[in-house]
This record gives sequence, C-alpha cells and structure tokens, in this order.
Amino acid sequence: MEHLQKIMSMSWIELAQYLFVPVCILCVSLFVGIAINRFLMEKVSRRLKSEESDIKEIFFRAMQGVPISLCLVIGLYWVVNTSKLPESIMQLLSYLLFTSIMFTITRVVERTVSGFINVKFSSSGDASQSTLMGTILKIFIYASGMLIILQYYGISIAPIITAMGVGGMAVALGLQETLANIFAGLQILLSKQIKVNDVIKIGANEGRVVDINWRFTTIMPANEGTVIVIPNKDIAGSTSTNYSRPREDIVIVVPIGVGYESDLEQVERVTVEVAREIMIEVDGYEPMINSEGKDINPLAPVVRYQEFGDSSINFNAVLHAQVFINQYMIKHKFIKAITKRYREEGINIPFPIRTVINAG
Repeated sequence: MEHLQKIMSMSWIELAQYLFVPVCILCVSLFVGIAINRFLMEKVSRRLKSEESDIKEIFFRAMQGVPISLCLVIGLYWVVNTSKLPESIMQLLSYLLFTSIMFTITRVVERTVSGFINVKFSSSGDASQSTLMGTILKIFIYASGMLIILQYYGISIAPIITAMGVGGMAVALGLQETLANIFAGLQILLSKQIKVNDVIKIGANEGRVVDINWRFTTIMPANEGTVIVIPNKDIAGSTSTNYSRPREDIVIVVPIGVGYESDLEQVERVTVEVAREIMIEVDGYEPMINSEGKDINPLAPVVRYQEFGDSSINFNAVLHAQVFINQYMIKHKFIKAITKRYREEGINIPFPIRTVINAG
C-alpha cells in the first residue's frame, strides 16, 4: 500500500523514470520476438516449398507467432525478477506472465490438433471444409485453457463447472432440437458415411454436399442455382443414397426395350458404341481398348438384359459420369442419339400392344 501511495504521489516525470526500465525491457522483447518470428516464417515458407510435408506444415503453422509470445514472456520474467516494483504491480505482472504462457500453449495445441484433424479427414478422402469439428475443438481447447488461468488466479472453478452443469441441463431441455442436430452432425462426420463433396440422395433431394456444420448439411443440386439445407437429425434418421461410395463416378441407368425380332448382339454393340461416344463428348471419357478390340476401362458402358416384356425384350444401358452435373446431359444426349441410331439400324422400339376381345 505504501508503494502504491508513493507511486500516486509521483509526478509524471518521476513516474516515467520509475517505469522506464520495465517498459524498455518489454519493448525490446517485443521487437526481438517480431524479428525472430519473421525470420523463422520466411525460412519455413522456403522449406515447405521445397519439401511437401503435411506434418511439418501443421507444426510450423501452429508455431506462427509463438516467438513473439515467448519473448514477451521472457521480458515479463526479467521485469518481475529484476525490477523493484510494488508488490501489487509484481503480482499483476506474474498474472500476465502466466496468462501469456497459457495462451501460447493453448493456441499451439488448438492449431496443431485442428491441423492434424484436417489432414486426417483429407487423407481419408474427405475435404476439410466441414466447420462442425473445428468449432467444437476450438471451444473445448480454449475453454480448458481459460479454466486453468482462472484456477491460477485463485478463482475456484468448481462453482463454475457446477453452474455450467446446471445451466447445461436447462439449455439441453430448451434446445433439444438444436442439440439433436449437433450430435447427429458429429455422428455423420465420425461415421464417414457422408462427407463433404459426396453426391447423395435423401428422399427427393439430390446433390453434392458442400458443407456439414453444427446444425445443417448443405447440398448443392445439379443445376447449382440454389442450395438445399437439411437438418442433420433428418439425415441421420433417414435412408440415404451415397453415389460417391465406394467409387466417385455416377452410375446412369437408362431402361430400353427392343422388339422380339431384334438381333440382340447387334443391339448390344450399337448401344455400347453410342453410349461411349456420348460419354467421350460430354464427360471426357477415355476408352482403354485392348488387343482384342474390347474396352477394358472400369467405367466402360455396358448393356444388361433384364426380362421378356409383354411387347419387348427389356434391358438397361449402364453409363457412367465422372462429374455429378454431367449425368443429366449424358442421359439427355444418349436418349436422342440412341433413338436416331436405332432407326438407322432398323432396330424397333415397340409400342405396348394390347388385344381387346369384345365378348358381345
């Protein structure tokens, strides 16, 4: 208290002289930290360009800004242990010292964990555009760091945790639907059944997944003019079709029927030729013709006969699209082209025929 009264009674010149050394120490520490950080980031940037390493990139990106924090911590430590400041100011500086250390550690941990999770999702085929997992991780890590700081300040965190528990129950009762969407979103991400950039169909909605956030999953239809926003709990509780699993290509099935008088070998050959031409034109398909003249590409179009119908032999023409939006144009052009080619080849697509007997 005496030190504080002494400081309050000082003139501005005396106060400036009193704080000159501590302020100089902190300024020098900050300058050195900025210089070291800039030097390291330049070195790291050049190294990452020459050596592509996800692990190194995660670590160095997490360490960005750390030299500045560490130099400030060293400066504060120097001030605390060398300056003859009042006890109250020394206590305040010790708090700032511990807060700086914890903030640095928390930030490095958050960046490292988030970067590792993003790389993990990317390596498993999932684009790391999802915001849900990153948001939850940041909240948890920074909340943990804040509780540790409060504990060091002498503030008991037990009442805070208790209040959070009681408040959490009240919030859970009032936000049941929101929490259901959050946990459903976590289940979707962790199960890896649906990922960002997958093409899915849920009920009447079909499109490419562009984001999975803490409440909704956003789907972009093929026309890309609008977006469809679906609550996560609706996705978790319904039957969905994922066209991107186990392969990325989109299967296009076109049912066709030809007359019984048709040569089925000719029908198959003509249909495959037309389908291949359309896939090359629209989707950039690349045939892989072997020495026997057969296309051995796994995405090659095929014909699969299904049944003897009432007036036709029915089959499916199976095509593939490597790009989601191309499937509709492929189907459109294929139907037009196959109709024209069948007429040129004399292949009949019969109308249903029914014989009506008049008993009178």
